[in-house]
Amino acid sequence: MTEKPTGSGRGARELRVRVKTAKGRKLSSTLWLERQLNDPYVIKARKEGFRGRAAFKILELDDRYGFLTPGARVVDLGCAPGGWCQVAVPRINALGERKGKPQGRIIGIDLQEVDPIAGVELHQLDFLENDADAKVKAWLGGPADVVMSDMAAAASGHKGTDHLRIIALCEAAAYFAFDVLEEGGTFVAKVLAGGAENQLQALLKRNFAKVANVKPPASRADSSEKFVVAMGYRRKGDDSNPQD
Repeated sequence: MTEKPTGSGRGARELRVRVKTAKGRKLSSTLWLERQLNDPYVIKARKEGFRGRAAFKILELDDRYGFLTPGARVVDLGCAPGGWCQVAVPRINALGERKGKPQGRIIGIDLQEVDPIAGVELHQLDFLENDADAKVKAWLGGPADVVMSDMAAAASGHKGTDHLRIIALCEAAAYFAFDVLEEGGTFVAKVLAGGAENQLQALLKRNFAKVANVKPPASRADSSEKFVVAMGYRRKGDDSNPQD
């Protein structure tokens, strides 16, 4: 691994890390590693103590839409490694450090065990289980104000298949949100652009007052991912499958 100076002008120049191809490592793996080492969001996440660059995606979405407010009750689906939870903790005042502001609560759930995060209640749970919604509401002590999900289905290597899988996962997360959200609540989830989102969009638009589709700056330019931010949940809305 070598560091090559880049940029121009006087003063210290930024160093770009070059990764040498190692025996047994594919070129694609070498290029991925080099991109990671030089990604400004990866570098910034490391400096600021976040568990991954994805933390900046929810941070940027919340800066724009303001759904992580002091006192909010939040559920993070598929929360590993925990970057989204880390962002939410100070914003909802989960530690009670902002005097005079209501204290929020955040429940992080994932299939795998997640290392502890101050201010977050973590549970190993499959949100698709029949009683998952009841468990989450019991842990929260009531309905949630925000359900957020950065989940992605395991990649198959086939772009079309992966797109359909993540849309199906997002739809499942949306139905979970219908069960646990308070009226007026917010649902935030990752999707992949690819032409199969119409049913999901119709479902959300029937159940929320406003639905926005956003690609935050922290999303890589070459990625097809975007995020749906659905606000103003209508608790008594029609959450049946759309027919169009």
